[in-house]
Amino acid sequence: MLRARRTFSLLVLVLSVPFALARPQTSPAANVDKRVDALLSQMTLQEKITLIGGTHSFFTRPIPRLGIPSLRMSDGPLGVHDYGPTAAYAAGIALAASWDANLARRVGVSMGRDARARGVNIVLAPGLNIYRSPTNGRNFEYFGEDPYLASRMAVSVVEGMQSQGVIATVKHFVANNMEYDRHNIDAVIDERTLREIYLPAFEAAVREAHVGAVMDAYNLVNGQHMTQNAHLNIDILRKEWGFDGILMSDWDATYDGIAAANAGLDLEMPSARYMTRATLLPAIQQGKVTVATIDDKVRRILRQAIQFGFFDRDQKNSSIPLDDPRSAQVAREEARDGMVLLKNEGNLLPLDKSKLKTIAVLGPDAYPAVIGGGGSSQTNPFHQISFLEGVTNYLGSGVKVLHPRVSPKNVLDPQAKSVISTADAVILCVGFNPRTEGEGADRTFALPDGQDSLIRQVASLNKNVVVVITAGGNVDMTGWLDRVPAVLHAWYPGQEGGAALADLLFGDFSPSGKLPASFERRWEDNPVFHSYYEQAGKRVAYTEGIFLGYRYYDRSTTKPLFPFGFGLSYTRFQYSHLRISPRRSSSPDSIAVSFDVKNIGSRPGAEVAELYVGDSHAVVPRPVKELKAFTKVFLRPGEQQGVTLTLNRRSFSYYDVKNSRWTADPGDFSILIGSSSAQIELEGVFTLTN
Repeated sequence: MLRARRTFSLLVLVLSVPFALARPQTSPAANVDKRVDALLSQMTLQEKITLIGGTHSFFTRPIPRLGIPSLRMSDGPLGVHDYGPTAAYAAGIALAASWDANLARRVGVSMGRDARARGVNIVLAPGLNIYRSPTNGRNFEYFGEDPYLASRMAVSVVEGMQSQGVIATVKHFVANNMEYDRHNIDAVIDERTLREIYLPAFEAAVREAHVGAVMDAYNLVNGQHMTQNAHLNIDILRKEWGFDGILMSDWDATYDGIAAANAGLDLEMPSARYMTRATLLPAIQQGKVTVATIDDKVRRILRQAIQFGFFDRDQKNSSIPLDDPRSAQVAREEARDGMVLLKNEGNLLPLDKSKLKTIAVLGPDAYPAVIGGGGSSQTNPFHQISFLEGVTNYLGSGVKVLHPRVSPKNVLDPQAKSVISTADAVILCVGFNPRTEGEGADRTFALPDGQDSLIRQVASLNKNVVVVITAGGNVDMTGWLDRVPAVLHAWYPGQEGGAALADLLFGDFSPSGKLPASFERRWEDNPVFHSYYEQAGKRVAYTEGIFLGYRYYDRSTTKPLFPFGFGLSYTRFQYSHLRISPRRSSSPDSIAVSFDVKNIGSRPGAEVAELYVGDSHAVVPRPVKELKAFTKVFLRPGEQQGVTLTLNRRSFSYYDVKNSRWTADPGDFSILIGSSSAQIELEGVFTLTN
């Protein structure tokens, strides 16, 4: 969806009425269908075909004689940004790193308000593709490696956005797990792997959040382009999951108008190139496409427009400021809560302001602000706070903040070395930017432009170095990790990144982010290393199957550098008193898992408690454990809180390909409570009986 950013103004003839329902609907479903039927009966076949192709990059075509408005879209998922400056949120992977579904819902609400302030009907967000390799150029837009974590983030963002009367669009359906040659790559994935890893987030968005739109990806899956993949688009998305919304193409991701029409595509974007009158009218006459197929597409577009109130009110809400301070506050919380403290040797962090006289802030990502990766998600905010500015603003005039310059090749000069060696602490900001990580290409695993060497140079000059990483995922740290005492992963932190970083560096908040993906030591350690790029022609075989990320490392002698779910804090937590109720059941539809979490440190902080389920008795190979629930709790020093998480039958199930259903084999299941996938604090057993 790499597209030119232009602003178009089209007249929409609608009335204004109050609107604040969770799933906006102006009238009962029967009345919606009556309105749809009435409009459909008055449309010519030519008008119907006109409606299923976009125009002017981000609009659907209006039909003025019937009062059918044009629907305005905007890119996401880091901000509603196609109509001028807007709030720039932290990357999707940063939101996933917060492990906070409530925060994700507030981010969705905030983006929904931003959309309403600009008269946007449909936001092209959130992105739900799974983190398969650290080199994927768009990992930063997505929610990490685990389908359950991604599902919880997806449901919350969609529900929040749609509560504001804006259609959310989950993308890119499905297996858009690399940017390299994305129009031609054929992702070859077995059915079980699709069901257990790559589809659950989309399924949850449809079945739980009732998302209004789904976007088909560029790539092929098992030999068919997604816009022509009837098995996924019709058999699974529509029939099995009951999706009644709009299935649109990614921008220029349609390749055959007749095949796409018959495979469930409702809307070709950004314009009609293949699903056109010239293609479809002869196809209808020849019996290759039915009128009923066209009617179904039109019905879906009209139904969503009526359900969300687009016929009955002005989508633009002028009472919402374009530069909304509420959006800035949410963006700051998202950035702060998603940053992950990976190393803190000797408790260097938090820095004590009272003991600092000088601090050096340098590196390629220190200034200006690097708020997001490149491509269609790139957002232009009203204001942005770089890491340098955030530290400077926080410290004020009491501490001297130095910004030694480095060369374009990250070499320190005869002056920078002197500044670094005399500073009380150094904040070294490295990583990627929109030029080196983004849509349309994959990135390197190594840091770009000689940054490894820069870190080693700085570490040799000062022992109090905090490395801050800006990236959409893991980077190669093997050449310098043992030389620096502290490392903080900031992802792409959006417009408030500098302020959020300062909140953490100086201890106003304790870091609470945890990794939403396993961080390998070497790229070669990743289970997809030998199959990530095409092996024969354009085929990319997902030979690792379901054993991706921590599911692989749990059963391998190779261990990650930092495990899934890992993140340090400025305080410590203790787990105790695991209870499982009931402990045995033949109907595991509501299994309560309770335990206590206590802050046994000296600072307030938030802990993410992770619940994994293990099955060692199934008739098919299963991971050692899989994430099935989590919660985030804030505790003051000495405070203890009881936590209850609920499991259901799906929590214990695998996808039974032979019988096309989710199945749980009777027997003992491990119930594991951890502070990360590698740090299990409590263990219990639930028995599923016949």
